[in-house]
Amino acid sequence: MAQQEQPRRVDTAALKQRIGRVGVWSFALSDESASFERSAAAELEDLGYGAVWLGEAPWTKEALTHSAILLSGSRRLVVATGIANIWARDATAAANGANTLAEASGGRFLLGLGVSHRPLVQPRGEEYGGPLSRMRAYLDAMDRVEYHAPLPEAPPRMLAALRGRMLELSAERTHGAHSYFVPPEHTARARAVLGPDPVLAPEQALVLDVDAARARRAARAYMAFYLALPNYLNNLRELGWSDEDFADGGSDALVDAIVVWGTPETIAERVRAHHDAGADHVCVQPVTDTAGEQLEHLRILAPALTGQ
Repeated sequence: MAQQEQPRRVDTAALKQRIGRVGVWSFALSDESASFERSAAAELEDLGYGAVWLGEAPWTKEALTHSAILLSGSRRLVVATGIANIWARDATAAANGANTLAEASGGRFLLGLGVSHRPLVQPRGEEYGGPLSRMRAYLDAMDRVEYHAPLPEAPPRMLAALRGRMLELSAERTHGAHSYFVPPEHTARARAVLGPDPVLAPEQALVLDVDAARARRAARAYMAFYLALPNYLNNLRELGWSDEDFADGGSDALVDAIVVWGTPETIAERVRAHHDAGADHVCVQPVTDTAGEQLEHLRILAPALTGQ
């Protein structure tokens, strides 16, 4: 067998340009039909959003095949896993799946990897020990994979990272870090750890509502799941938040720090705050009941966020 030509590795500057300054993060799309998702991907592209990030959980569509649906409905949009759970597939499947999507889409796929959370991993029968060493070993195994199909450009990888050592691994071994459930203060800390070159792409949840009581009620409903996960609480503690802030659905101050609410202009100010703190790309997540409502809010926000 002839030796395969090594694929080109996209550099971080090119990746930053490819994903743009603002994207979308969504769990809700997974609840919809493939036809709905393809149409949504085309519209998000036309609205000027540079990338769509797809969450993965035990109850969602599988991350890589899900990405293929969105890629098939778009022409320029980057589709990113935010994240693909490393406990859900072995390293060979992750590497070969990402390679396949990258080649088929002309380089529009970004593989975001993460260690997930103990409560989501243990029901799989896995022992959630040593997430940092597990991620390092997973990346090592991906690097050993031999892939013989055509691959002009290797798909970029990023890690879900909140705290120091995982951020350092993101900078050492991948194109950068994807952070979730974080305020701009975390973005500044993450940039200091990563250094100037790696991609930093935080998620920003939002409620498009100017009524404080109603907006915070929606935000607390969204936050309840994450405030039960130690990874997020430990990260927030490092930022100075206390157990009092976590009680009763979250203090008003914490809710407002994690979920921005108000007018499109107020939401755009928060996105700019992440950019000013060192983010290259901010993926916004409207807190809604359905993907259809999420898409409607993204239409309203587009002039303020993307200029479209």
